[in-house]
Amino acid sequence: MSITISPPRGVSTLNFDPSSTTVDDLKVLIFSATEIPPSEQELKFGYPPRLLPETSLDSLLSSIPITKGEQIIVTAVPPSTTIPTSSSTPVRPSSITAHRTPTPAPSIKAVNDTLSAPTPHIADWPLAQNDIPVESAESVALPGRDAGFLQLRVVPDDNSCLFSAIGVVFEGGIEAGQTLRKVVADAIRDDPFTYSDVMLGQPRDEYINRIVKSDTWGGAIELSIFSKHYKTEISSFDVATGRCDRFGQDDYDSRAVLVYSGIHYDALTLSPLPVSPPSFHTTVFPLSDSSIIPTAEKLVGQLRARHYYTDTSNFDLRCNICRVGLKGEKGAREHAMQTGHVEFGEY
Repeated sequence: MSITISPPRGVSTLNFDPSSTTVDDLKVLIFSATEIPPSEQELKFGYPPRLLPETSLDSLLSSIPITKGEQIIVTAVPPSTTIPTSSSTPVRPSSITAHRTPTPAPSIKAVNDTLSAPTPHIADWPLAQNDIPVESAESVALPGRDAGFLQLRVVPDDNSCLFSAIGVVFEGGIEAGQTLRKVVADAIRDDPFTYSDVMLGQPRDEYINRIVKSDTWGGAIELSIFSKHYKTEISSFDVATGRCDRFGQDDYDSRAVLVYSGIHYDALTLSPLPVSPPSFHTTVFPLSDSSIIPTAEKLVGQLRARHYYTDTSNFDLRCNICRVGLKGEKGAREHAMQTGHVEFGEY
């Protein structure tokens, strides 16, 4: 079994046999990877992050509800604030040599992730006392200790940004773009009543033929289809106005969040730490989590203050195919309807 640990700096993967590994073994292994003494470790898992259940140090990990691939958030806390366990004696920091790596317990193997640099001694960590870094313009901390950071996940500006953002949220990356276009095409083809020519603004067959091309933009129609396909509400924030359009509103138990700049979509995802690799981000949230939308609104406000949007009613566009100058999104749509050209750029 393997789990990932996220200490204040760096990421490590730990391999062990849960049927023969104890909580004490895990703490020793975490110490070998992070140099945070066992007596100063606070361990959280799951989403929202919650403390590892209190148990005796000799309890087997198989008795604790952690699963393969689980991410454990490791926080260093002063010894005086560590919650003692009923059958253990805390390890004193003075009894541990600063630069000695203890031998892991039998059946445990430490695998250091190449994404992290060598971990400095705990005394050198600016985060040693849980001082969360100041949030940046692209990251906002959720309320609550160790709740994580909502971050802007920027995707390529290549006419497939909506599909890339959806790929980040639901498929683990931007590579699924063409598959997602086929999802849209199939949904429109299979439901002519909902997706009529009038609703699409053009003949269905033409719309289907265009949407599977990598240079065709997606929008509200595609978001409504993806909401149904993934059975997840998709909340799309318009940066310029702060408006939130909710596709599949209240129809599902989970939510994903996108950001729209007027001509570009990005995703918002939750990172346990400001520097966590994207593979450790949470991308879909329980609808019952009341902190996500207000935090997203705060992040969108920061983006608006940086002018991270385009005034689509007045911005100047040029068709990249015939080089005709156009005014605003309306002009671009009319030109696309008349010519079939869908490649535009600002100038």
